[in-house]
Amino acid sequence: MASRPLRTVFLSDVHLGTPDCKAEYLLDFLRHIRCRQLYLVGDIIDLEALDEHLYWPATHAAVVGQLLRMARAGTEVIYIPGNHDAAMRRFAGRRIGGIRIMRNAVHIGADGRRFRVSHGDEFDPHHGGKRWLYRLGDTSQQLICWAKRRLNRWRRRHALPYLPLTIIIKSRIARALAYIQQYEHMVAARARGQGFDGHICGHIHFGGIRNIDGVLYCNDGDWVEHCTALTEDDTGYMELLHWTEQRTCLANALGNRVQPGMVAALAFGTLPAVASLQQDAATLRPAA
Repeated sequence: MASRPLRTVFLSDVHLGTPDCKAEYLLDFLRHIRCRQLYLVGDIIDLEALDEHLYWPATHAAVVGQLLRMARAGTEVIYIPGNHDAAMRRFAGRRIGGIRIMRNAVHIGADGRRFRVSHGDEFDPHHGGKRWLYRLGDTSQQLICWAKRRLNRWRRRHALPYLPLTIIIKSRIARALAYIQQYEHMVAARARGQGFDGHICGHIHFGGIRNIDGVLYCNDGDWVEHCTALTEDDTGYMELLHWTEQRTCLANALGNRVQPGMVAALAFGTLPAVASLQQDAATLRPAA
């Protein structure tokens, strides 16, 4: 799916430096893609977490090494810091290891559309840069993350695919869904007011591609819970990819025509819904 050459890839919310970062899956993804432009859309290295507790396994260093290799090999890598790596914002306008640091960017799609690209914490209605999960309380958050790690460790031992437990929880809590919807509409409204065709962001750890009143809202998701990336090919066709043992297209868009993904396709990659979703995606793809 992502083995073909790509024009642009968008990644965010990797949170290197935390135990919940899925660095192995991300490293596998990066080694399988070829792209001309790579946007790192914030919270790549969790400097806040590292300030409290040093956690830096070899796989996290390998991800950084792979990004630097891609930059040296000719991929234009643009790093837009988020709220967890906000200290990097003071380097905006500079290059570090061939990677350009920017506060935000304007991406011109292959089809000529203009997208604003930012991490997205500026749209957080709670102005704290905290995901909805934090508002359940530190104890609840730690319990869910602990359960997710244990569950997926058990599933891997039994040759079962990764299960994103938190997306199932988010999809069943009305308050979480209301927060996500409010956030999406705030982002789309700002893009519309500034004359953009769409906005690409991360921050809320909930990937998606949606047409909101004529504006294309694109969230590339995360590599802590859902392991997703947003990709663009040379026609302007965009996909939200889930990348673990299951490699699934969760949403796609050509122009403003959007085929939304299904939560079940991410949570249960073996369901027949995945085949149906991939078939629908093929109908959107322009002929070669």
